[in-house]
Amino acid sequence: MRRAYGLVDEFLLRTFRFRTRGFLRMQDAPGTVPPVPARGCGCLYVHIPFCETLCPFCSFHRVQHCHRQAQRYFHSLREEIRLYHDAGFRFSTAYFGGGTPTTEPEELVETIELARKLFDLSDISVETNPKDLHPEILEPLRAAGVTRLSVGVQSFDDRLLKDMQRYEKYGSGAEAQDRLRQAAGFFPTLNVDLIFNLPHQDLASLERDLEILRGVGANQVSFYPLMISPGVAQRMADSTGLPDRRRLRQFYQTILARLVPEFTPSSAWCFTRRGRSSDEYLVDADFYVGVGSGAFSYLDGTLYATTFCLDTYEKRVAEGLTGIVVENQLSVGDQMRYTLLVKMFGLGLDREWALRRYGPRFFRKLWGELRTLEWLGAARRDEHGWRLTERGMYWLMLMMCAFFESVGEYREAMRAHIRQELEFPGRLCPALKEVPH
Repeated sequence: MRRAYGLVDEFLLRTFRFRTRGFLRMQDAPGTVPPVPARGCGCLYVHIPFCETLCPFCSFHRVQHCHRQAQRYFHSLREEIRLYHDAGFRFSTAYFGGGTPTTEPEELVETIELARKLFDLSDISVETNPKDLHPEILEPLRAAGVTRLSVGVQSFDDRLLKDMQRYEKYGSGAEAQDRLRQAAGFFPTLNVDLIFNLPHQDLASLERDLEILRGVGANQVSFYPLMISPGVAQRMADSTGLPDRRRLRQFYQTILARLVPEFTPSSAWCFTRRGRSSDEYLVDADFYVGVGSGAFSYLDGTLYATTFCLDTYEKRVAEGLTGIVVENQLSVGDQMRYTLLVKMFGLGLDREWALRRYGPRFFRKLWGELRTLEWLGAARRDEHGWRLTERGMYWLMLMMCAFFESVGEYREAMRAHIRQELEFPGRLCPALKEVPH
């Protein structure tokens, strides 16, 4: 049975990669503000790439923190946000990710306050790490209107934290527990980011993380599989070793068994104790704008990406341009497949919504994908549309993992052009004496 499931997993992933291979075929873009979609754009994503330590497993765009460089960056960031406001964009939610946005708490708060002044924001999410969970940072964030704090814990296991080079900089698992308990109640949603299928993780360690999670006061957990691009795989092969993908199903089933029904799934890897709030803005937002260096936008079927070079980013914004440097107008078929991916990852596809968005051609074009999901028992059809089953949650988790790994490969290709900026931030920050590679 395990071998049969493994074959199905491989078939689905190969098919998914083949059908979506054109998502990231980028071409040069003018860099002006894109047109506002006729249906509006509800979500603003703000990328802040600075980190105090560069974790070897991370494939996101991040750079070594430098105070002076970060101050200039935040200034440009606020100018770019104003560009979108002046062009007619109106957002209802904002997501501040990274990197670690709280490396510069005062600049972050000023940026949040600007976004609230310009837009009628109902939800504001901010990422952080356990070390920054203290009142001097939390209270200004709450006063600025933050409704969701997402804490990158990754694991409570000290051995794994040392593997990830997080123990010395961000503290032990016990310290993370104490800080989470102190932060509980500051915001309507306190999310904990955890990772499963780390190289030296075993089932006992995973179950211990799940048990600890229940007692720290968090009302949401995002439990990601370890996602690695080729460059990350090389770094990990030289340090911690690579994860064993054959354990993914067992680990994922353990997570579901321990969390549900106390926690309710809101996506294939996000679980909430009360209410329904996903960690993935792309699930709930049809279109989104990404500002900052290394951010992505998706608007009316076009995928945009900003420059990964901080120096170039600052210069472009100073010239009245956005950070966007490349774009890809997806074919109608790829737009539909992208929609199917993110909606099913968010646990279901509403038939009437799809008809309003694409018309009957949506079901003609994706007939094979929908029937395959039904045939495999991954989705059930009802009067409203298609609902993901527990079996389907695992497969959609794999597909979204493959999608993000493809994005990670793109990031690596872009970062290869700015290696000097990434490896020698001392050129911009002479006071920085030690630079991790």
